[in-house]
Amino acid sequence: MTSTEDLIGRAEVDDLESILAITNRDTDEIVHAVQDNAAAIFTWDYEKGARPALNKLYEKAKTAQWNGETDLPWETEVDQEKVVLANAAANNGLNDGMDLTGTQFEHWTDDEWLKLGIEFQNWQLSQFMHGEQGALLCTAKIVETVPWIDAKYYAATQVMDEARHVEVFAKYLETKLSSHYPINTHLRLLLDDIVSDSRWDMTYLGMQIMVEGLALAAFGFIHQLTTEPLLKKLLRYVMADEARHVAFGVLSLKEYYDELSLAELRERQEFAFEAAVRMRDRFLMQEVWDRLGVDVKPAIEIVMRAPQRQLFQQMLFSKIVPNCKKLGLLDAGDGWLRQRFGELGVIQFEDWADTGDEYDSFAIGSEAGAAVGT
Repeated sequence: MTSTEDLIGRAEVDDLESILAITNRDTDEIVHAVQDNAAAIFTWDYEKGARPALNKLYEKAKTAQWNGETDLPWETEVDQEKVVLANAAANNGLNDGMDLTGTQFEHWTDDEWLKLGIEFQNWQLSQFMHGEQGALLCTAKIVETVPWIDAKYYAATQVMDEARHVEVFAKYLETKLSSHYPINTHLRLLLDDIVSDSRWDMTYLGMQIMVEGLALAAFGFIHQLTTEPLLKKLLRYVMADEARHVAFGVLSLKEYYDELSLAELRERQEFAFEAAVRMRDRFLMQEVWDRLGVDVKPAIEIVMRAPQRQLFQQMLFSKIVPNCKKLGLLDAGDGWLRQRFGELGVIQFEDWADTGDEYDSFAIGSEAGAAVGT
């Protein structure tokens, strides 16, 4: 039986010292190569619509394309300091109302909190950009490796979506924010694992279900919190795409996983858990604390006690858990993944709507879309 240490490199999920020991030592590299071990699969079965749910998704994707250059108001002036202050005023203040007595933050000035807010925004948008490039590569791999023509058709539209996402996040960072960060090491390790795995369904599970599912939840959370209109609209457009992407994973893998053995499903459960932990760890933002010259471990311990931060950490899994349940991964075999999600404190989302059923509600112009600021 695979141990937690075998999966994530440490015996305890919350061992902060072990988490922080994993660092990015290649911060100056421009090109990062990963061996892709998958076989490219041709199919001579060109029957379109053999999988109606995927065909429906493909038709929606063809009419939902948008142009990152012309559909977003790039002329919007973004004063990053004013944005951070406005967001703080709307969301419980710069220090989140925490009791900082006796901590290294006790005597921080408003300017220091402002600097933290600016660097956090730079870091956050940088990691979104890097993650979207990971999705770009993984979806191109899905086009090559998935055996069904309907899935190849849809995945090809997602490749375009992901290129557009990388483009708009890169442009926002370059033209509206003040700096950028290299890829977080936990995110890079996960992307390396997804790209290097030879099994096509693992690319789906790692990217479409786990990474894209977390991104969809994170974008929604930040969309609600930000007061900056350009970023709000950018996120709204991206969310509409991401909901289709996650639905693509759910609709594709449900059929395939119904045919797998318990041993094969256990491998998928373990991969989902490993991915979940790596994605949770990436949001500890140790790179920001390093850049600010702050003692990293105590800072993270303090921040993780903040109620809003705890809510954010949990909400990241609000799409992942119900989608894993829809795929039969929560309770397959002895319910190993259910137990692990319980240990992570996120099992409460299991009965929320899965993205295979709710993706239409994210479409630009939908009633739900209007409710979150289309």
